[in-house]
Amino acid sequence: MTAGGTGRMVEEPISAADCLQATREIGFDAFLVADRSDATACPLPRQADSVKTARDVTRSTLSEWGLAELSDDAALVVSELVTNAVRYALCPPSRTAAHPITLLLLRLTSPSHVLLAVADPSDEAPVRKEPDFISENGRGLYIVETYSHSWGWDHLNRGGKAVWALFSGTR
Repeated sequence: MTAGGTGRMVEEPISAADCLQATREIGFDAFLVADRSDATACPLPRQADSVKTARDVTRSTLSEWGLAELSDDAALVVSELVTNAVRYALCPPSRTAAHPITLLLLRLTSPSHVLLAVADPSDEAPVRKEPDFISENGRGLYIVETYSHSWGWDHLNRGGKAVWALFSGTR
């Protein structure tokens, strides 16, 4: 399967470094619709119970892949990313209907990593704030940064963005 018209093949599991490069060359859009044995994509409605659904999908997928040791950190991070998407993804209503929030988990090789991404229809860039540990809000991206190997975000070709976090399968 070629993705994004680039001619680059994405059938085989890819390394973490190659994946991050591919998201810029191919775009996350290709991973969101790809039918791959090393990926799980789950559309989520823009509602609060989507956070639990995303955690459950993350835990079960990591368990199936033999990476259950990543479940706690990944579930915490996915909770923050989906909460942010549900709460802050402001965009035109037409785009929300056409492009729901989507959870993507991608298993990578060389070394073993998992890329977790949450796509939403908003073009607004995520902004990391200095955490205020007294406030109930504002710590989401700090938590993502703390519990993942690295994180970032990319614009989607279809509009919107994907906020991603990378986890190492070896501790």
